[in-house]
Amino acid sequence: MDIAVFEAEDWERQAFVRLGPGQRVRCVAESLDERNAADFSAAEIASPFINSRLNAAALAQLPKLKLIATRSAGYDHIDLEHCSARGITISNVPDYGDSTVAEHVFALLLAVARNLVDAVERTRRGRFTQVGLRGFELRDRVIGVVGTGRIGLRVIDIARGFGMKVIAHDLQQDEAAATRLGFAYVSLDQLLADADVVTLHVPATSGTVGMLSDREFARMKRGAILINTARGHIVDVEALVRALADGKLRGAGLDVLPQEPLIREEAAIFHEGATTDAEDFKALVANNVLLRFPNVIVTPHNAYNTDAALQRIIATTLANIEAFARGAPQNVVSAH
Repeated sequence: MDIAVFEAEDWERQAFVRLGPGQRVRCVAESLDERNAADFSAAEIASPFINSRLNAAALAQLPKLKLIATRSAGYDHIDLEHCSARGITISNVPDYGDSTVAEHVFALLLAVARNLVDAVERTRRGRFTQVGLRGFELRDRVIGVVGTGRIGLRVIDIARGFGMKVIAHDLQQDEAAATRLGFAYVSLDQLLADADVVTLHVPATSGTVGMLSDREFARMKRGAILINTARGHIVDVEALVRALADGKLRGAGLDVLPQEPLIREEAAIFHEGATTDAEDFKALVANNVLLRFPNVIVTPHNAYNTDAALQRIIATTLANIEAFARGAPQNVVSAH
């Protein structure tokens, strides 16, 4: 089979050798989108990462495609409806970074709560004043966990170790986990009203896009902290800017933002054929405003990025491809 691997690092190229001499594997550093998809028209299997955009325009240029083996848990960068209509199988990596992402949540939270970035920058300049650096401890604070899948439950486990009180919200409640870990399920409105820290762990779906907007920020405690390591579009970024500007929120720790590809390469919005609209521009401006808030810490979609997690990602991706080749696809996702 012809296999195209996108956003591939050198160590990943070496790993794909495992697929054997019978597979024609082409690894490239570039991401896949409608601008370069025609260059890979022979591909029967595509393995993208999070920066590729497999929309209908890109997929239409891949007539032989049978499998998309995304090296990620999320798959909102893939047009599921188009794939379903063409019979293209999609496999993901559902379980690779529970601890990895959960630990990053607390890296962001502690950095915001203890003003670590400002403190480090001061001492590097030879200033050892503590003025303006007073933080708060996590013990006995209420953390509200939105989404209690694998990552959300690991966050709760860590939070309990810090001595935090935990409440959670999820449409699918895991009562056994609630009993085991000692937390209570509440409505989203109650969680927002009671939590000192709100951390998001839900996928990007039509039901979660814009989950936190002006109404939800208005319900939050004054001085609360928002952590988002899930998907950028879950938060209305303009509403977040307003909540930070008027002091409603103490701060935010963000590993994801809407329109991340535009942030990485702002010149892309002027590319011939680009479909950037007014909403994209507004999100891009809001994102750049967020980057200038001193009480906001933004990391570049890096929560997953540890040696152990990356090894699990590549191992599962290779297993997904091998399973598909045997006629027994695994870790299959669908549009429904």
